[in-house]
Amino acid sequence: MFISVLKELRRSSLKSVYFNLKYLPFAKAILLPFRVSRHCTLMSMKGVIEIQSTINPGMIHIGYGEVGIFDRKRERSVWNVRGKIIFKGNCYLGHGTKVNVTETGKVIFGDKVNFTAESAIDCQKEISFGDECLVSWENLFLDGDYHNILDNTGKIINESRTINIGAHVWIGCRCLILKGTEIGDNCIVSAGSVLRGKYNLPNCIIGGSPPTVIKENISWKV
Repeated sequence: MFISVLKELRRSSLKSVYFNLKYLPFAKAILLPFRVSRHCTLMSMKGVIEIQSTINPGMIHIGYGEVGIFDRKRERSVWNVRGKIIFKGNCYLGHGTKVNVTETGKVIFGDKVNFTAESAIDCQKEISFGDECLVSWENLFLDGDYHNILDNTGKIINESRTINIGAHVWIGCRCLILKGTEIGDNCIVSAGSVLRGKYNLPNCIIGGSPPTVIKENISWKV
C-alpha cells in the first residue's frame, strides 16, 4: 500500500493533495483516493464527501481522460459542491465533467461509474447512479427547475424530484435526464433522448423525445 501511495503521489497534482486533505480525515487523505486534474475549477468545497468502500489510492478520478472530439486542455471540469456526495467505489468523472450540488442536494455514485467527457450534474435533491453506469459526452442530469411555478392558490407545483439511474446503464451522448426519471438496470438510453418519467423495465433500449421503449430483452458490454 505504501508503494501505491508513493506512485499515486507522483502522478497527482497539488490540487489532488489539497482536495483529499480538505474532504477526508488525515489517515484516509494520505492514501490519496482522489485524483483531481489541474484543469478542474474548484468553485465550492463546502459540502461533504463519503466513501462507502475500501479506500485505495487513485480510485476516484475527476477531470482526467481524453475524447477525440474535445480539447481537454481548454475544456475545464467544475466542482461546485455544497451538499453531499457518496462514492460507493471506484469512479471516473472524465474531463469537462461539471458537478453542482446545492446545500439540499445529494449525489450517489455506485462502483465503477464512468463519465467520459463534458457531461453535467445539477442536483438540488438527489441523483443516484448504480454500479457500472457508463455516461457518454454532453449529457445533463437536472433534478429541479430553480424557479418556482405556482398555481392559483400560491402552491408550488414544480418541486425538485429524485433521479434514479439503475445499475449497468449506458447513456448515449447529448441526453437530457430530468427530475423524476427512473431507469431500470442494464438499459441503454439512445443519443439525444429527453427523459422524465419511470422506465423501470430492465434490459431495454429507451430513446426519443418523447421517449419510448425501442427494444426489450437486450444486453450490452463495454
